[in-house]
Amino acid sequence: MFGYIVRRLISAFLVVVLTSMIVFVLFFKGPTNPAQPLCDLNGKCTPEKLAILTEQLGLNDSIVHQYGVFVRGLFQDREIDFGATYHCDAPCLGISYRTRNEVTDELLQKFPATLSIAIGGSMIYLSLGVFLGTIAARKRGTLVDRGLVTFSVLVSAIPYYVIALLVWIYVSLQWKLIEDTSYTPLTQDPVAWFTGLALPWLTIGLTSSTSYARYSRGQMIETLGEDYVRTAVAKGSSERRVVVRHALRAAIVPIITIFGLDFAFLLTGTVFTEQIFQIDGIGRWGIQALRSPVDFPVVAATVLVAAVVIVIANLVVDLLYAVIDPRVRLA
Repeated sequence: MFGYIVRRLISAFLVVVLTSMIVFVLFFKGPTNPAQPLCDLNGKCTPEKLAILTEQLGLNDSIVHQYGVFVRGLFQDREIDFGATYHCDAPCLGISYRTRNEVTDELLQKFPATLSIAIGGSMIYLSLGVFLGTIAARKRGTLVDRGLVTFSVLVSAIPYYVIALLVWIYVSLQWKLIEDTSYTPLTQDPVAWFTGLALPWLTIGLTSSTSYARYSRGQMIETLGEDYVRTAVAKGSSERRVVVRHALRAAIVPIITIFGLDFAFLLTGTVFTEQIFQIDGIGRWGIQALRSPVDFPVVAATVLVAAVVIVIANLVVDLLYAVIDPRVRLA
C-alpha cells in the first residue's frame, strides 16, 4: 500500500510538472507576444514601448531561463518589472496585467466561491442520483423504472447552460423565489452563504443527478445478479440489508471513480454557473481575463490550477478504492 501511494505521488508530481511546462510554452512562447496586451493597456502601443516591456518581462531570454524563473517564484519571492517593480510573494503565479495585484492573492479570493458551488452541487447530484438509480434497479422493468430512465435521458439531452439560464430567468427574475444568488463567505454569514448558493446547487444537482441515476441503475442491476448477493438473500437477510450492505457497496466503486473526476471538472469548470448566477469565482475570473486585452498571467494560473486539481482528484479516487471495496487490494 505504501509503495503504491509513493508511486502515485511521484507520477502525479511528474504530470503536474509536465503540465506546467506545456502551459508556460503555450502562453508565454506562443505566436502572440505576452507583452502586447500589457502594452495595449498602457495607452497607445508603439514598437518602442513593446520592445521595452518585452525586455522588462524577460521575454528575450531563453525559454529554459524563463521557465526556471517561473518555477523559482513558486518557492521564493520575486520581483516583476513592467513599468514599475512589483513584489510577488511565493508561491508567485505572476502579477495581473489589469489589477496589478498578485495572481495568487486573487486566486485565493475567488477559490472559496467556486469550491462552495462544487461541493454543494456534487453532494446533491451524487446522493440523489444514487438514490434514484437504486430505486430504478429494484423496480427494474416497472413503470417507475421506465419513467426515471426516460426523464434522465430527456434532461441529459438539454445543454446545462440552457437549463441554468432558464432557472435563473424564471426562478430568480420572474418568480422572484430566490432573488439573491451572490456569494457570501461562510464565516461571515452562514445563512446568506446558503441562500445565495441554493439555486446554483439545485441547478447543478438536479441536472447532473440524471447521469448518476443511470450509472447507479446499471451497476446495481449487475451487482444484484452476483452470486454473493443471491446467497445473502437465500440466508434470509432482509432486502434493505442486502441492497445497502452488499450490493450498493460493491456497485458504488465505479460510481466514485466517475464522481471524483466529475468533481474535479466541476471545480475547474463552473464558468456557466458563475456567469449566469453572477457569482465571482475562478471560472468567471478566467473568462474575464480572456477578454481583450488578454490577462496572460491570470489565464495561465487558472489552467495550471485546473490541471493540479484534476491530478489530485485522480490520486484521491485511486486511494479510496481499497477503503470502499474490500475486494480491491493496492499492491
